Amino acid sequence: GGILLGPSALGRYTPYLDAVFPKRSLTVLDTLANIGLLYFLFLVGLELDPRSIRRTGKKALGIAIAGITFPFVLGIGASFVLRHTISKGVSGPSFLVFMGVALSITAFPVLARILAELKLLTTDVGRMAMSAAAVNDVAAWILLALAIALSSSGKSPLISLWVLLLGIAFVAFAVAIVRPALGWMARRCADGEPVKEIYICATLTLVLAMGFVTDMIGIHALFGAFIVGLIVPKDGPFAGVLVEKIEDLVSGLFLPLYFVSSGLKTNVATIEGGLSWALLVLVIFTACFGKIIGTFVVSLLCKLPFREAFALGLLMNTKGLVELIVLNIGKDRK
Repeated sequence: GGILLGPSALGRYTPYLDAVFPKRSLTVLDTLANIGLLYFLFLVGLELDPRSIRRTGKKALGIAIAGITFPFVLGIGASFVLRHTISKGVSGPSFLVFMGVALSITAFPVLARILAELKLLTTDVGRMAMSAAAVNDVAAWILLALAIALSSSGKSPLISLWVLLLGIAFVAFAVAIVRPALGWMARRCADGEPVKEIYICATLTLVLAMGFVTDMIGIHALFGAFIVGLIVPKDGPFAGVLVEKIEDLVSGLFLPLYFVSSGLKTNVATIEGGLSWALLVLVIFTACFGKIIGTFVVSLLCKLPFREAFALGLLMNTKGLVELIVLNIGKDRK
């Protein structure tokens, strides 16, 4: 919908674009979309249980590492090609890391929905895919934070280091101080009794506050929200009630706005000439090939049957909203 409404299709008629999406209205749209995105990442964090990541077997860990490193290396390779052709003036190190992350991330929320719908969550492949994707997701966000820290500083490496140190301090603060507070709230909620509104409001406000802090540090507001979701205690009814309260609103109202605002930034018409198409094919090929083949080869080395290994490769290649977020952050950072 966003692409059709935007400059690719209908938006070529400029009076229409100025009437329906005037410049000043886009800030409102983006703001709403980003608030929705904060809560979406909070939900992603709520679904990830840090204990299950610690419990992942060696197989899943190996598969996750292969599923990141192989596409990451290919992404760095692709970034050299891109730097010599269409993106000449970009800063070196952050562009390398950014391209690597953009190609090597697995959309954990999308994968979780796919496995749930195909009733594969309880099978071996499903469990392995979930653990590998969870490890993959956390690693990719850390790398993305690194890329943003590198890009935000401009020239001085000291500022990047400072941003990273502040980020680590933020995570330590969240684990040491915020997590016990959330744990206290979760313990006050007994099974079978309604959760008090004040706890829910406090948690939802906390998401915005932590997003504000990470944005001030210079990483990105999304990281704060994601970390709050990660540290919410998963035992008892508290986490489930939080999901029930905001999931419909976020996925029904806010996320579509985010897709539209991404679509409005997209102009398909700019892909013209042999070079553009070749680069497009190159990026799509490296993104899929690296993920599928990397996962597939390591799965075979871990003595998985051929079909399961291939299925795992296809599952780990799940792309979705998470990629859009990475690409939007990259676009904002030029």
